[in-house]
Amino acid sequence: MRTKVMPDGRISLPAGLRKKHGLFQGGEVIVEDAGDAIVLRTLGQVVVRAQALSRRLVNGQAGSTVDDFLNDRAREADAE
Repeated sequence: MRTKVMPDGRISLPAGLRKKHGLFQGGEVIVEDAGDAIVLRTLGQVVVRAQALSRRLVNGQAGSTVDDFLNDRAREADAE
């Protein structure tokens, strides 16, 4: 698909793409400079990618969940 970048930097995404990616009523996107390309991602896509990366990094390690973190903080508060 082809679109234009306006002199002030605005671009218009084709309606089909906006609908497909949940931007049919507007919304924010993340702009990534990938070296030889410009990549646009919806906030939802960025969150899904971050969650997948986080899962790979912690890979079931003990103490790596939010619940583990909160339980640790509660124990520390009780000990004070």
